[in-house]
Amino acid sequence: MSKSLYIPEGYKSALTLRETQHAIKYIKDVFQQALSFALTLDRVSAPLIVRMGSGINDDLNGVERKVDFTIKEIGGCEAEVVQSLAKWKRMALYRYGYNAGEGIYTDMNAIRRDDDTDNTHSIFVDQWDWEKVITREQRNIDFLKDTVKSVVKAVSFVKRKVGLRYPVIAGNVCEDVFFITTQELEDMYPDKSPKERERLITKEHKTVFIMQIGGLLASGQKHDGRAPDYDDWSLNGDIFVWDDVLDNALEISSMGIRVDENSLKTQLAEAGAEDRMQYDYHKMIADGTLPLTIGGGIGQSRLCMYLLEKAHIGEVQSSIWSNDMIAKCAEHGITLL
Repeated sequence: MSKSLYIPEGYKSALTLRETQHAIKYIKDVFQQALSFALTLDRVSAPLIVRMGSGINDDLNGVERKVDFTIKEIGGCEAEVVQSLAKWKRMALYRYGYNAGEGIYTDMNAIRRDDDTDNTHSIFVDQWDWEKVITREQRNIDFLKDTVKSVVKAVSFVKRKVGLRYPVIAGNVCEDVFFITTQELEDMYPDKSPKERERLITKEHKTVFIMQIGGLLASGQKHDGRAPDYDDWSLNGDIFVWDDVLDNALEISSMGIRVDENSLKTQLAEAGAEDRMQYDYHKMIADGTLPLTIGGGIGQSRLCMYLLEKAHIGEVQSSIWSNDMIAKCAEHGITLL
């Protein structure tokens, strides 16, 4: 069982299993409409699998094993289950002919077999993945912040709707986003780990956007890992909200302005990953074929557990858990689906 499983004292779900299922559908229906309206997005279909070696799958931190298999019908073609759609979305915007100010969102399902499971992590990942075309003039911190505020307002709107439908769930979302860079956070708490810093700053400000994730800090350490070929490390970040049930910071979204030809070259060199320039995706960024974009992912199950005041992500999604975790949760009134 994961050592980081947290059991809230006296926890009891506010909703029954059946009510929870109704509420999950309600949240997903309402939130995707709110997000689409806030960011001017069209819903599109997205792949669960891609060809191995295509350069489209997300490499995450570069060490996670992908789920792969061969396809009999295509002569043993090797395929992979996606780990995210970060690169695919930008290619889709180009293929579908989207212009500046327009974007897409989709239901992204993935398997991350090497993730550690706990209250908020599952090997099954479900997100609303979104991507939007921007102009070169919009590649700046102010535009990023404005987009973050729009996402948070959509979350806050759905929280109010959930409270009206289920009065037993009462809390609100703080819409006053506190913005801070990873270096400012390290300077503030130099003796704390990145996770401890996230908890401390979110406990104080309730809704926080931690910016500039991926590069080395003054300490020589990274706040967190980021692939070098989609987010611009100087123009990205994570949205955190304070979760009273878990008494901890909860990351609900990772997002950012994507690399252009210059930041792609710099970040690939820093990561020692220049070999990726062999792929069409990377070549199309370098030669300006792909549009400039901003995008991100918003965890569907994460958002549902937060809005429904659940103690474990397994209360709002079906996945695989260790027998020890299942037993420990059941002992304390946490029913995993």
